[in-house]
Amino acid sequence: MIELNADIGEGCDDASLMPYLARVSIACGGHTGDAASMARALRLAAEHGVAVGAHPSYPDRAQFGRRALAASEDGIAAWVAQQTEALAEQAARLGLRLTHVKPHGALYNVAARDAGVAQAIARAVAALDPALALVGLSGSQLIAAGQGAGLAVLNEAFADRRYQPNGQLVSRETPNALIVDPQAAAEQARALVQGQPVSTPGGGAIRIKADTICLHSDTPHALNIARAVHAALNRA
Repeated sequence: MIELNADIGEGCDDASLMPYLARVSIACGGHTGDAASMARALRLAAEHGVAVGAHPSYPDRAQFGRRALAASEDGIAAWVAQQTEALAEQAARLGLRLTHVKPHGALYNVAARDAGVAQAIARAVAALDPALALVGLSGSQLIAAGQGAGLAVLNEAFADRRYQPNGQLVSRETPNALIVDPQAAAEQARALVQGQPVSTPGGGAIRIKADTICLHSDTPHALNIARAVHAALNRA
């Protein structure tokens, strides 16, 4: 069965989502998060037997990591390494081990289309621990870079985001970019799992390869979305 994942440690009600998740990516100091929040998120995931990974971002708390920052590829690699190491240290104190790295926000979206940024991230992850998987937008430059660096990769699709015809995500600044209706999110998840096309703005459709499906803890009605999507995945 294709797994369900979420990004946590971002100040939302993570505990309610946990029973529905197989994997979580934890904010580790870039867009939000500190030692205490990382430890709480790690403990919560451990209680539910959920795999844990790092969710590094541009270091931009003011914009929650949702604005691209000018940076060299070496600088981006350093940010990813520093944030991932911070979470790995907290995990080690609890006897846990990270399983993956998934960039957050603008860094995720830039890495999806910019080969240089994608390669910088993959290089940083491989240098830290080649056993870590790299999670990225399905079919994107980040997936290609991870494969090129010898990493396991997870093609990620979204239950609560809309897609452009080219497979990129519709910008959050665009009206209706988020899918907030639980049944609509569940229907998109079902289509993704079954390899069927999902709709795009303007009446088109696109097929998306999915190894893991994400929902966001800060999406309105997140808990109801999680319940509906989890049920749809089980049925599919």
